Amino acid sequence: MDITVLIPLLNEEESIGELAAWISKVMDEHSLSYEILFIDDGSTDKSWKLIQEMSAKNSNIKGIRFSRNYGKSAALHIGFGKSNGDVVITMDADLQDSPDEIPELYRMCMEDGYDLVSGWKKKRYDPISKTIPTKFYNWTTRRMSGIKLHDFNCGLKAYKLDVVKNIEVYGEMHRYIPVIAKWAGFTNIGEKVVQHRKRQYGKSKFGISRFIRGPLDLLTIMFVGKFSKRPMHFFGSLGTILFISGFAIAAYLAFEKIFRDIVRITDRPLFYLGILFMIIGSQLFIGGFLAEMIGRNNTERNKYVIKGYSNLKEDERDD
Repeated sequence: MDITVLIPLLNEEESIGELAAWISKVMDEHSLSYEILFIDDGSTDKSWKLIQEMSAKNSNIKGIRFSRNYGKSAALHIGFGKSNGDVVITMDADLQDSPDEIPELYRMCMEDGYDLVSGWKKKRYDPISKTIPTKFYNWTTRRMSGIKLHDFNCGLKAYKLDVVKNIEVYGEMHRYIPVIAKWAGFTNIGEKVVQHRKRQYGKSKFGISRFIRGPLDLLTIMFVGKFSKRPMHFFGSLGTILFISGFAIAAYLAFEKIFRDIVRITDRPLFYLGILFMIIGSQLFIGGFLAEMIGRNNTERNKYVIKGYSNLKEDERDD
């Protein structure tokens, strides 16, 4: 199969029929084999009923329904696991993403060799309350991740199949899938300017809570990507620096006491700061050591992404 079009949705009954017909038309025009996979994230309208009706008429249309709203990351995670196309295209269900972009995204993955191609909505039709925070987060993510994308949060993206099979998306991490892919070793990440259309039906699911969760999720990704396999490098280093700082303070105060006969050094705030640094430093070092021991005994710690084999028989390859 050439393409899986993965569409998470929540209460989009007005748009999904038109979207499915549009996608099918584009695929047929370009002679691409495909499947459309709708992930109903706990809709309370008639979305699921419409998905069932479309699936009965068109075998290329499939659907998965959650019992309640789990969020976009959960929908993408399940959808990635069920995808079969050589290239997986994700897009929103609100008709703001154009299916006409799909053939070029597919070509960029298959012919240009990109692991991931992210859409860039250069001209947006969103309210200013959404565009300004989006610009800020994109700038921050570029600086922290080193990935030169203009629009990390664009729902229209293309992935090679081995990318989506080797990354895990949870929480609110769907905004930072390019960062997750980079840490998994998929570094050939491209960008394409895509059309952004005005919302025709329903209302935006953008909420104020994203202002808080977004930066925290980015910090989580950066930390896990760098230190999940070597926690001692972070906790041990920080603990060592704090302990040495505290020890230096204690040594200075001991020198003052012994050679300058300064009485009651315990009355000085510097004394308690030194003790605090040594205690916290010791705890961080021990915490890093324990995390390292746990990691070394974790059966899943050596999950490495293998991109190819040369001259190995099928039974000689690891699963």
